[in-house]
Amino acid sequence: MRAARLIRMALIVQSSPGLTAGALARELGVSERTVIRDAQALQEAGVPIRSERGRAGGYRLAPGYRTRLTTLHPTEAETLYLSGLPTALRDLGLSDAADTARLKLSATLLPSLRAAAESSARRFHLDAPAWFREPSAPELLPELARAVWADRTVELAYARPGRDGAPARRVTRLLEPYGLVLKAGVWYVVGRVPGEGTGAAGAWRTYRVDRVTALSSAPGADEAFVRDPSFDLAAYWRDHAAGFARALLRTTVTVRLTERGLRLLPTVTDPAGVDEALASATAPDADGHVTLDVLVESQDVAFTQLAALGADVEVLAPQGLRVRFREHAQALAALYSADPDGQR
Repeated sequence: MRAARLIRMALIVQSSPGLTAGALARELGVSERTVIRDAQALQEAGVPIRSERGRAGGYRLAPGYRTRLTTLHPTEAETLYLSGLPTALRDLGLSDAADTARLKLSATLLPSLRAAAESSARRFHLDAPAWFREPSAPELLPELARAVWADRTVELAYARPGRDGAPARRVTRLLEPYGLVLKAGVWYVVGRVPGEGTGAAGAWRTYRVDRVTALSSAPGADEAFVRDPSFDLAAYWRDHAAGFARALLRTTVTVRLTERGLRLLPTVTDPAGVDEALASATAPDADGHVTLDVLVESQDVAFTQLAALGADVEVLAPQGLRVRFREHAQALAALYSADPDGQR
């Protein structure tokens, strides 16, 4: 613990010379007395750190005691500082390593480049999760990330969602985890399932990490699996994201919409199925209503989404969902048929 703090102190002094003992204490989360002792320990270890008195004093390293990346352009330095996602690194258990890496980078930059790099953090921030969703890191994410780094085959238990309100069922898979993807605040693992699919090497699969309920090393997997050198995670995700989203839409709901409902439909349903739904719309009837088929993930999801359209939508099929909307409408009518004080 102390060794890591000593390294951090040396890097901070190198990147920001002239800091007082009080400033270093606040940065390191220790007392000023500890800073003084740590400085002495660094001196004994051969690091030329010294404390200077006076208005322009503070802790400094001996002149020339630094490594400089003199070929970096300011724009390149700014880009390096933008390459990390703080929340993602924290979820993966890598925030401490990232902080140390940024300190090392800052310590090696020329003063003119250091200012350019640090300015990017003040101008750009990535907030990955969607609105109205409290972000949370899946419990098994750090362990899964370690398996990705080590090319270690894992056995995972996965809660596969049931269709149309059916309970989730637990499945177990052997997986060669190739990479992790953060999409709108949700983590996914992309990997290959050996022996599955038509290819001899196995089939590529994508799983939501928050649905992984158990994770362990695969039996007999003492050595790292051999990665396919042609696999490109970014290209895979780009090419398959649309198909993945479309594959989630497994239930067809037939609806009749008013003109306003048709206009609002794209705001409440899944984008992956909107274009297809609009293309299936009939010509407006005498009342201006159109009928179309909407692809949704499940009847539960359809109820939540379409209920937002109120009287601008009528569910025609499936019958079970239509009955659910009728009961919902009857409950609303009973509720609002009385005044707030209970008088009808």
